[in-house]
Amino acid sequence: MPKAVLLRVGIDSGSGGIQGPLFSDGSFEYVCIPDNKRVSVHKYGTCVGRNGLPHSGYFPVRQREKVAQQHVHLDPEFETFTYGDPTAPKRSLRNLEKGDYLIFYAGLQKWHDGTGWYRNGRPALYIIGYFVVEMAGLATELPKSTLRTEFAQNFHVRYPTVFKVQREQLVLVKGGSGSRLLEKAHRISAEGKDQRGKPLKILSPAMQKVFGNFGGRVSIQRSPPRWVEPEYVEKAITFVKGLE
Repeated sequence: MPKAVLLRVGIDSGSGGIQGPLFSDGSFEYVCIPDNKRVSVHKYGTCVGRNGLPHSGYFPVRQREKVAQQHVHLDPEFETFTYGDPTAPKRSLRNLEKGDYLIFYAGLQKWHDGTGWYRNGRPALYIIGYFVVEMAGLATELPKSTLRTEFAQNFHVRYPTVFKVQREQLVLVKGGSGSRLLEKAHRISAEGKDQRGKPLKILSPAMQKVFGNFGGRVSIQRSPPRWVEPEYVEKAITFVKGLE
């Protein structure tokens, strides 16, 4: 039986300073977090989106010139479908197997087409794409030939100075046939509150009927991978495969 897991990715107010833009027709722009190591060949000024606007154009006007030169941590990438992470909270992703689903969600906020300013309204969390897993594991467990051919475009592998430091802890996931970045985002969050009464994004009641409640851990605002309980996996996979 396949497994399914939800993972938050992309720029947000805590890492990058903005949310990704959500357009009036439900489409969106997948904007990555900054590359603070400054090794990436990608920059916000050279990453051009679906509507022809560079990603730096989604930042406040006063920041755009500077942000255009900021390097981008492009991961996950949806050209060859790879994802990597060397941190402990993501270590469980090495347990993914061929045929499993890695489902990505991101923080998005409505973007006012034409004026370039956000409309009133709070950011929310949306499914933006998924991998149908082809392989996963620690970089140390994968053959060098596989790293060169299957993960050559992944941020953590393509830059030698990064790979050298992270190799021992690096988890890599490769998506296969059926993997995709969605054309339109699908909202999965609702507004909840933490123990101190502060606003907290949780999996919405409607989406809990699809993905379950992750053993009672419905907070998805800033969380480690959320593994779908076995009894919900088939329903979850059918749902995401039906998204636009």
